[in-house]
Amino acid sequence: MNSKKALITGITGQDGSYLSRLLLEKGYEVIGLTRGLSESSTKNLQYLVIDSQIQLDVCDLTDLSNVLHVIQKYQPNEVYNLAAQSSVGKSFEQPIGTISFNIVSVLNILESIKIIDKNIKFYQASTSEMYGKVEDLPINEESRIHPLSPYAVSKASAHWITVNYRESYGIKAWSGILFNHESYLRTKNYFVKKVITNSIEIANNKRKTLKVGNIDIKRDFGYSPDYVNAIWLMLQQNNPDDFVVCSGKSISLREIIEYVFNKFSIPMSKLELDYNLYRPTDIQDIYGDNSKSKQKLGWSYNKSFNEVLDLLIEEELKNYI
Repeated sequence: MNSKKALITGITGQDGSYLSRLLLEKGYEVIGLTRGLSESSTKNLQYLVIDSQIQLDVCDLTDLSNVLHVIQKYQPNEVYNLAAQSSVGKSFEQPIGTISFNIVSVLNILESIKIIDKNIKFYQASTSEMYGKVEDLPINEESRIHPLSPYAVSKASAHWITVNYRESYGIKAWSGILFNHESYLRTKNYFVKKVITNSIEIANNKRKTLKVGNIDIKRDFGYSPDYVNAIWLMLQQNNPDDFVVCSGKSISLREIIEYVFNKFSIPMSKLELDYNLYRPTDIQDIYGDNSKSKQKLGWSYNKSFNEVLDLLIEEELKNYI
């Protein structure tokens, strides 16, 4: 039997790396698309010791002919689109670049699948950010979409494009609406990673304070290595659909800081509020309902966020120099 072939965009990011590891364990041939082939860009794959098992290719996802060529060349069974400009903060600084890349890349992949082979299964990485201002919690697949940042606007558009290709052309396209999910592979501009790395530096007298913005907002946080399992499970279904992937609970950013500071015996006086880090629009509380993913996909997720924080702290300390 021939093994399945998966094409992953954004393969060098957090989810792309953990998804690659999962697919390799399941016997897939994994091809990764990247903007450039530098040593630094593959550091996550190297960290998971899977870089030698993956075939990387350069592709400009904003160029339809480029995308057509790559899909024709590899003839994948499954395409996982994880590539995006994914920083909410950066999207306010670079709205045009964020919106154009995050929308055109999705359109080009779906159009290529429509032209080449409609049997290719497609996964679109959607996000809880696209719901924005929500009156009723928890959020589920039917909740109203009201994006509050250029990033969220771009992902909401990409989400509806995915639904449109599914309904108009019969493309086998799934959309995974993932809430915040963390891991050691997060970059330092993400809140939880920043809190942990800065706390280690404070504990080692290499930093005086932790500078943060609004910490009285609450978010639904999970663990990336577990969330990628839900992504894979979607494309093993017969009927394309949208699925919320979340923990089902929210925790305030202040609680996260208190938990991590407590682990390192750091007093709260080391916390510094920086109003320059506040966002133009911020949602007070957001958490999701993962019952559809659990029932239809058979996905299970039971970690408390304190358990996740313990895992992240342990791995960060193991790699701290």
